[in-house]
Amino acid sequence: MRRREQGTQKRPGNPTQYAPEDRPEPVQLYFNRELSWIEFNARVLAQAMRSDVPLLERLRFLCIVSSNFDEFFMVRVATLKRQVQLGNYVRCPSGLSPVGQLREIEKRVRALDDHAYHTLEATILPELKRSGIVLAKRPEYTAAQKRFLGELFENEVFPVLTPVRCTGDMPLPYTANLTLSVAFLLESESGTSDLDELAKTAGGAQGDFDASHPDRSSGERVAVVQIPQSLERVVRIPEESAEAAFALLEDVIVTFAEQLFPGFRVREHLLFRVTRDADIGVDEERDEDFVEAMERVLEHRERSAAIRLSTTGTSEWLEAYLMGALGLEASEVYHKSEPLDLDSLSALVDVPGFADLRYEPRKPANSPDFPDDEPIWESIMKSDALLYHPYESFAPVVRLLQSAADDPGVLAIKMTLYRTGGSAAIIGALERAAQNGKQVTAVVELKARFDEQRNIEWAERLERAGVILVYGVARLKVHSKALLIVRREERGLRRYVHLSTGNYNDRTAKLYTDMGYFTCRDDISYETGLFFNALTGYSEIPTLSRLAMAPVAMKERLVHLIERESMRASNEGDGLILAKMNSLADPEIVDALYAASCSGVDIALNVRGICMLVPGVSDLSERIGVVSIVGRYLEHARAFYFLNGGNEEVYLSSADWMPRNLERRVELMFPVENERLKQRVKEALELQFQDTSHAYELLSDGRYVARTGRADEVPFNSQEALFERVYALAREDRRGLGSSFEVRRKPPAPGASRGGGA
Repeated sequence: MRRREQGTQKRPGNPTQYAPEDRPEPVQLYFNRELSWIEFNARVLAQAMRSDVPLLERLRFLCIVSSNFDEFFMVRVATLKRQVQLGNYVRCPSGLSPVGQLREIEKRVRALDDHAYHTLEATILPELKRSGIVLAKRPEYTAAQKRFLGELFENEVFPVLTPVRCTGDMPLPYTANLTLSVAFLLESESGTSDLDELAKTAGGAQGDFDASHPDRSSGERVAVVQIPQSLERVVRIPEESAEAAFALLEDVIVTFAEQLFPGFRVREHLLFRVTRDADIGVDEERDEDFVEAMERVLEHRERSAAIRLSTTGTSEWLEAYLMGALGLEASEVYHKSEPLDLDSLSALVDVPGFADLRYEPRKPANSPDFPDDEPIWESIMKSDALLYHPYESFAPVVRLLQSAADDPGVLAIKMTLYRTGGSAAIIGALERAAQNGKQVTAVVELKARFDEQRNIEWAERLERAGVILVYGVARLKVHSKALLIVRREERGLRRYVHLSTGNYNDRTAKLYTDMGYFTCRDDISYETGLFFNALTGYSEIPTLSRLAMAPVAMKERLVHLIERESMRASNEGDGLILAKMNSLADPEIVDALYAASCSGVDIALNVRGICMLVPGVSDLSERIGVVSIVGRYLEHARAFYFLNGGNEEVYLSSADWMPRNLERRVELMFPVENERLKQRVKEALELQFQDTSHAYELLSDGRYVARTGRADEVPFNSQEALFERVYALAREDRRGLGSSFEVRRKPPAPGASRGGGA
């Protein structure tokens, strides 16, 4: 679709003339990617502000926001800053330059930081105190607590700390990425010299100090103490009036800091934390060992350029000193309350007891498609199967691998691994299979950002067990989730396949919503074999008809499916697309959706995070509605439905609709053709568009508003409804009976206003 100015064309090919003075302003065709991602975190923050969310879960949402922004600055902001430094002023699709994006990011992030700390201090901590959990601040320590902490400091903290003096040639000691430290401005009590002063007297190099340092003649010094990561950040302390009381380790260190500097008193202190550039790639053209190259990347990440300085305290002098040492400007300094990184409070979230302050535990249902008394091979041979996590247990995936490891008929196992989290069950099954003589191949993606070190460690463990390891693909990330098992049976070899929208990680399968598909169909299993051969050997990119593989064919297939829906709507007057994903940021896909809307296709999108598409614009996207669900579970599944003139098609995928997924990653999209499973996916998609509890609707001006029902209705929580449905299916305990989700309300017309407050 040709990009155009809104108003100069009511439909493609149907121009409307305007006099120059009457020409409308160009309509924004794309929201900014970075600002859209920030608004996702605003929705996560909104969960922390909801009174109907359990208190410790609200604190967990605050921790998630803090952690998300750390990654955002390390990757996205770092990239923008590099573009500015290199003079790369190519505008993004939304029209903002890198400088403009940085300006808008700073403004919005500061506002959300203020909201987050206000929520913590004004609501969550007081309510926790009333519920028996106290986070004590330094001025609030009782005499008994101070004695307890003094002994703790002397016996367990003091021996671990390393105060480092700051000198002219070394104004700041090594500060690792995201490591919390304390800077101290010290004043000599007696005027006696320390070792640094003796070096100056002796004419050593350390005697040369620039004007940015304190007044050396009066005995002022600067020192930095790094908060050890080997110690617990949240320390339990005695408290008679509460069931559980805690202090922050940094507060303990500041309270007793003068013991670190005999002969000096602490005049000022400042807690600080440096965020560094983590968007560093490995040079895949070099001949040396790839694992070794990745390890060097991890080392460099810890010492890369500073992107953000976060501080807590009132010392303007120390803040200016740190800015100068790090080469940062005022716009790159973020003043915060305590704790400096909210993610550290996750220790409070997980404090034993206090079940009434958390979500009621939900045990995943056992799928009736996998009876315990039936070999898993027979279950898959009977019919294709689908698991929807976390509503259904991840156990059949583990069981499939464990059965394959021990079954004498299994000859080979091939698997992609992106983020397993070092799952003992998954890794253990692959190890055992290799030790049992199976040919086991693991395609391990070492470039999975922030999981690189963990992936290296368990990849080496697999290699020791005899697993054939392939470390991804040069210049691409292998993000697909695929498992292929070759088994010898009476009638010959049969291949069993599991394809998924999410990682092979039994921990996140309890927290993320994902769909996994099992089959032994010849066409799917054959093409999955071709896919693995392309990853592990020398092979031309395979031509696949059932599967779609990125970066070679998936975008083309998606655009074709959207355009086919447009043609059917133009010719037959009926078209419908339902799609669920994490992010929508590919301009070509967005343009195809705009054209489909103009052709009469109704489009309902469930996009959890980034959405660059502008919905609800007359003569452009008026038939497109976008919702985002942010609830107890992280919405992670990618599922797409096309009406196709009544010949419905359903697909699942590992890929979001983003350039990085469709052009720079190895991804898979696969069809769901079993009618029972197809209807199940479709109706699950429809069900989430009914949510009036945790759904937010994207408006054409970029705002998200909470979707609400009538005042006399109980808010409809789609995640809870999905749990209820899979429990019902498990109770029925036989395949094919009641195998679709009940849709409780008619889906709203895409793009229609549903109301609700912000």
